[in-house]
Amino acid sequence: MLRGRKILVGVTGSIAAYKSAILIRALIREGAIVKVIMTPSATDFISTLTLSTLSKNPVNLDFFNSKTGQWTSHVELGLWADLYIIAPATANSITKFANGICEDLLSAVYLSAKCPVFIAPAMDLDMYRHQVTIKNINILKGFGNHIIDADHGELASGLVGEGRMAEPESIVDILSNFLKPVRPLKGKNALITAGPTYEAIDPVRFIGNHSTGKMGYAIAEELARKGARVTLVSGPSKENIYNQDIEVKNVKSADEMFEACKAVFDHTDIIVLAAAVADYKPKTKAFEKIKKASDSMNLELVKTVDIAATLGKVKKKNQLAIGFALETENEEANAKKKIKTKNFDLIVLNSLKDKGAGFGYDTNKISIIDSLGGKKDFSLKSKKEVAADIVNEIIGKLNA
Repeated sequence: MLRGRKILVGVTGSIAAYKSAILIRALIREGAIVKVIMTPSATDFISTLTLSTLSKNPVNLDFFNSKTGQWTSHVELGLWADLYIIAPATANSITKFANGICEDLLSAVYLSAKCPVFIAPAMDLDMYRHQVTIKNINILKGFGNHIIDADHGELASGLVGEGRMAEPESIVDILSNFLKPVRPLKGKNALITAGPTYEAIDPVRFIGNHSTGKMGYAIAEELARKGARVTLVSGPSKENIYNQDIEVKNVKSADEMFEACKAVFDHTDIIVLAAAVADYKPKTKAFEKIKKASDSMNLELVKTVDIAATLGKVKKKNQLAIGFALETENEEANAKKKIKTKNFDLIVLNSLKDKGAGFGYDTNKISIIDSLGGKKDFSLKSKKEVAADIVNEIIGKLNA
């Protein structure tokens, strides 16, 4: 989707500027025509020679090029581009964009650009979470800019948290998806659940599981990419959503997840229940932190609401429901049983015995079983690729 597209890459003064080289190389590999603008401080982190070599175009650094004696028109650059991606975008540059401060060529082109603008923040954890940064990012969203949320991970300061610039491969996918016209699910409403649920024991402790939400988030992104209007009901997760057309409802407990699903269920065409919902919860929740008073403690548990089974009882014929089965034994038999008891049309089966599959991994190995007993096996793939396989099966089922 990027072949022949004119993409302007803006690079600001961040340690993450090294990722810009990878991004530019990936864009060129996709067939894009790339021009680069750098702020003066960006050259402290990566050279103009590197980026000009990779982009196959001279780097634009200032309004006047002393070597060529030519004036660089920020207006012409803004009109030239089909897309403008600023990656990395520092807290300082984001502040400039949000407040119309024009101190360099990069910000001047931002103010002149007529094309869609994508901004990939990169900064330390405290800066990213600061109220001013959050306010400025929201201002930019209000202007119609596309914010590519920072990733969670180890930062240059040594802290661990949100602030890492999104990986170049993810940015390329986002730009490609933005331009991709094929939207077979346009007009469809999709509901997806993802992540774990936390069932409170007291204000501090809870019963949960190791689900990260990676698989569910990837499916939500793929459904949206194919044109569906997506509501993602997510338990606690560190994953980010990049498509701004996805509505995210954050919940903690199984009861909260059920209520969020029930609120939109009647108007939903596609239901994908990928969350790892806790099967049990404490019968009573302590209002104060439970103190360590003895060598043992009895905790009485009761069943949580069975979201899949409850929704399955009221599912209409025109609704398509997809469930998940993560098994450790009798995998296929247990999955087929779930199809009947939960009224699923398809079930995605994966086993904790498969290396690289299950909680926490960026890969997964699945089988998809339909309500008639048909089964398709897939090899180990990235969860993004697995999401594409699942959504393609959904599309096939809808068209059958």
